[in-house]
Amino acid sequence: MASEVRQRAKAQSAPSIGPLGIEAALEAKANPTIQPRPKIFDEFALTDRVALVSGGNRGLGLEMAIALCEAGARAVYCFDLPEETSEEFNASREYVSRLGNNSRLEYFSADVRNQELLWKKAEEIGDKEQRMDICVAAAGILKAHMDCLEYPGEQFREVIDVNTTGVLFTAQAAGRQMARFGNGGSIILIASMSGSITNRDHAWVSYNSSKSAVLQMARSMACELGTKKIRVNSLSPGHIYTQMTAAYLDKQPHLLDKWSSMNPLGRLGRPDELRGVVTWLASDASTFCTGSDIIVSGGHHSW
Repeated sequence: MASEVRQRAKAQSAPSIGPLGIEAALEAKANPTIQPRPKIFDEFALTDRVALVSGGNRGLGLEMAIALCEAGARAVYCFDLPEETSEEFNASREYVSRLGNNSRLEYFSADVRNQELLWKKAEEIGDKEQRMDICVAAAGILKAHMDCLEYPGEQFREVIDVNTTGVLFTAQAAGRQMARFGNGGSIILIASMSGSITNRDHAWVSYNSSKSAVLQMARSMACELGTKKIRVNSLSPGHIYTQMTAAYLDKQPHLLDKWSSMNPLGRLGRPDELRGVVTWLASDASTFCTGSDIIVSGGHHSW
């Protein structure tokens, strides 16, 4: 009986690239003809995979898209509101084309609030690539400080529509294609530490509410999609020095020192410091991680 249980447990989930770690060592011990080789980087490889990234014209979305390409993705389809690609995107696309791994960085214009369009575009990508493996829902907006008792309904709905509803529509678009091809996949919803804490002295009720909803969205979708081998996680950055952050600090320069002092590392994060975690979540190195929130805040939560 114990032997049968062990066999069933192993059969539930075998690594796609063969035995790893201790299992690989035991196999090599039993068969001296096997030449051991490092496999850890194979687990992080995204060879031949296809990704959809919202908010990918610049900032965190574009940074994450480049990381997926460097990890070997066949094609990463970025979309954003502007019809024209940014200078950063153009440089990034050329950079990716010169990596020598045949990865492609693509772009199309779309509003994350347009569910019908996103579903249509994702289906077109599926038709062309015959797969969909990764989704990074990174599009988001932040409005100026506003007293919660005076917050205009229209402005509140705008933030929710982009930061929450838009994330759902993006995840739906990619997830439907993952389910269509039956190979599973990884959906990564970009939330914020503001979804689980309130930023001190900042009246951001709309932003905080929208990101908190994303955290629960990831957990809820993870529970629904697990049987389809689709994993759903959220990623919560802390204060990261993006172009959006820079524009905010230009108007309130005193916040640079204040924000930096609010985490144990004493500084703001860089966009490239999210590359590793998003690649991990997208890859086979994280196949037992779903319904989780990964916080990258320089330890902001620790105080």
